Amino acid sequence: MEWYLKPWKKYVDFSGRARRKEYWTFTLINGLISGIITGITTGGIAGAANGGMSAGMTAGSVISLIFSFAILLPSLAVTVRRLHDTNRNGWLILISLIPIVGWIIVLVWMFMDSNQGENDYGPDPKAEG
Repeated sequence: MEWYLKPWKKYVDFSGRARRKEYWTFTLINGLISGIITGITTGGIAGAANGGMSAGMTAGSVISLIFSFAILLPSLAVTVRRLHDTNRNGWLILISLIPIVGWIIVLVWMFMDSNQGENDYGPDPKAEG
């Protein structure tokens, strides 16, 4: 849980470095939460309680939108810090705007190991603990 809360504590901190564990824990838990919100509000409990799919989808869309906005800045910040950890400029996140190829490149970078020791963006987070 510590690794999920760390990006929330650094909500808009785009400086420094983030380990793979921090990035992937945050990303995967947010994916699970988003899936649960979608499942509950679109077809499950809300859909049956509201008498149909359309009422459930409206409520689900609002809840999903609120959650998406809530995680937008911390997700960008942890992604930039993750790029810093591989000694890449945070602006390279914009490569993900290139259809298919761009997000594959960024995804590969997210899986790469950290630079050992200090780099241009700060001390090694693995050494900090």
